[in-house]
Amino acid sequence: MRIAQVAPPLESVPPARYGGTERIVATLTNELVRRGHDVTLFASGDSHTRARLVPVVEEAAWHHRPPYRDMAPFWSLTLGRLLRDMNHFDIVHSHLDHFGLAAARAGGPPVITTLHGRLDLPELQPLFREYSEVPLVSISNSQRTPIPNANWAATVYHGLDLDEYTFRERHRRYLAFLGRISPEKGVAAAIRIARRAGMPIRIGARMPLPHTEDPNTRRDWAYYEDEVQPLLEGPAVELIGQVGGKQKDDFLGNAAALLFPISWPEPFGLVMPEALACGTPVLALRAGSVPEIITDGVTGFIRDTEDELVEAVARIREIDRARCRAEVERRYTARVMTDNYLNVYERLSAQQVVKEPATIA
Repeated sequence: MRIAQVAPPLESVPPARYGGTERIVATLTNELVRRGHDVTLFASGDSHTRARLVPVVEEAAWHHRPPYRDMAPFWSLTLGRLLRDMNHFDIVHSHLDHFGLAAARAGGPPVITTLHGRLDLPELQPLFREYSEVPLVSISNSQRTPIPNANWAATVYHGLDLDEYTFRERHRRYLAFLGRISPEKGVAAAIRIARRAGMPIRIGARMPLPHTEDPNTRRDWAYYEDEVQPLLEGPAVELIGQVGGKQKDDFLGNAAALLFPISWPEPFGLVMPEALACGTPVLALRAGSVPEIITDGVTGFIRDTEDELVEAVARIREIDRARCRAEVERRYTARVMTDNYLNVYERLSAQQVVKEPATIA
């Protein structure tokens, strides 16, 4: 099958460190190539892949220095390169979220769009009403809640290349936080929980982006300066910055548990199965996809308040770390994810009907 994978132009595939969507695109693309499919990846030129690479930009837009003020042109560049070449493929798989929906109306091969972001923003509702016929894939069932009547083709959970994650039966005495510094990810809450539980915490976090013209970036910087930075003092709290590769494997695998005190409808949360793959249980607040990914009392603990998570820290030893790894091997591997996407591709290809171009009166 000739397959186009279309990645966002903001980060390389795979990302050097932080970047869940790009990591999934890399894993899926490489597994499809390993199975013998003819795969083309539309991504930034600093990407590394087993597939044929079409560089939509020379380098990932987030990496440019000085930082770009406006990212919108890079989405248009990506879409333009895809539209120029898309008739060469049997299926097009877009990871551009709503930026790529128009490609499904361009004619040619079927276009499936995996939505990686949050869907509860009011400004998105008119968009999904307009593109109600476009087939979509959700990355959790909870992600669908704001647009239940969309043309959902499947829910496909993210999968990992398990060779990148080392199971560790033994751990060191610290709690881990891995993510970006923003209010919804809850790094300040994680520090408070660790301190109250009497446990050291290590924080693998991406700082807010340098694009200060963006209101979300300004919000993230204010959160860091007002709420996070005052909590970083003392030897029990260590901010180590972004981690990737073997450093991330060691960071997650040596932790007693991963803290995941989110306060938003997280569509998936890749760090949860990443931690479980290392044998590390997850302690999370009940939001978004958390109840789909974590089994309470088996692969971690799900609670409703910070107070309850503080109490759960004392019960970490009740979790069987081997069971955590086994759950990932059953549900969150590159093989399982790719099987599910191939089922979607084949179903859409079989349903495709060649139509004459419509005449506009």
